[in-house]
Amino acid sequence: MKHGNFLSGHTILNLNSHPARQQVNKLKYGSFYILLFACLLSPTVASAIDITKQIHRPLNNPAERLLREEADRLVRLGRQQYASGYADKTIQSGLQALEIYHSIRDITAQGITYDLLASAYIKLGNIKEAEDVLRRRIGIARDNKDFQNQIFALNNLGTVLLQKGEPKAAGETINDALVIARNLENIEGQGLSLSNLSLVTARLGDYNQAVKLAETALGFRRQTGDVIGEVNTLNNLGEAYLMVGDYQNTIGNYGAAMRLAKINFDRPNQLRAIDGLVTAHAAVGRYERALELLEQRLTIAKFLNSPTEEFKYFISSGELYEKIGNYGKARNFYQQALSLARKLEDVKQEAKLLYKINELPKR
Repeated sequence: MKHGNFLSGHTILNLNSHPARQQVNKLKYGSFYILLFACLLSPTVASAIDITKQIHRPLNNPAERLLREEADRLVRLGRQQYASGYADKTIQSGLQALEIYHSIRDITAQGITYDLLASAYIKLGNIKEAEDVLRRRIGIARDNKDFQNQIFALNNLGTVLLQKGEPKAAGETINDALVIARNLENIEGQGLSLSNLSLVTARLGDYNQAVKLAETALGFRRQTGDVIGEVNTLNNLGEAYLMVGDYQNTIGNYGAAMRLAKINFDRPNQLRAIDGLVTAHAAVGRYERALELLEQRLTIAKFLNSPTEEFKYFISSGELYEKIGNYGKARNFYQQALSLARKLEDVKQEAKLLYKINELPKR
């Protein structure tokens, strides 16, 4: 069973102590500033064993068997809805299934349904609900002495805690998963846990340790043949190198992530890698390459029909042209972003953009 991290999380980092890092901070479109649900994410439910293949508690009552079949159908439907982008409908289906599984006391199926619900809640940004169902999922895995699912549920909870801005608690939770994975000599679990710990360590400001953890994680990822996991870790490694100002290794790892993500049609990780590459190339003055990469970002955003990703393109382009000193083009991109922010009814971004436009030099 292959699992990727749920999210990478936003970071709140003070980069002003190093001149090279100031350039990174000014751009603000590096992939530390965006969610990896994406990414990041290969959600647990995407690769979980089909519910009908799970070992259910035997039911002798025909009525209960019919209930189980209905709950199984709802879980399958929820997964289809999730894959189609309807996370809200996934939650409706999952909660209905969960109620039935509770009524027939099928603990194993409840755990699987919590995985589905967690993915949907995270996609909708409902972190509190995601944390709740993940803690329930961990409880079931512990009661069942299901160490494999403990590893993945603890990792998912850790990344949720990281997203909440609780890196210390996240690190402790993910380290618990790493201990279990090491005791079981579980290569997949070690790779996932070390990769997520690299994110936590970077959030805490220890970028050199983050690099070491991600490098070690990469070896485990490659042993299992988990390509999506490898892409996630390459992106993590790119971020860590970016924070220490090692642009050669930043570009190398982000470049590898971008190529692998493209081959495997992993658009979220491809976008994440592109954003990191834009930041790195711009930091060393390779503006033409940065602009080429931004055009690739726009192509993907249009392919995905994603106004949110298109909005990020306008913002990133505006910031890059502002850095170059071409304020006319910067203003044009900011105005396009402003128009899109209004369509998206994003009041906060609208206010930020109005301020940016007003503060630009007139020349």
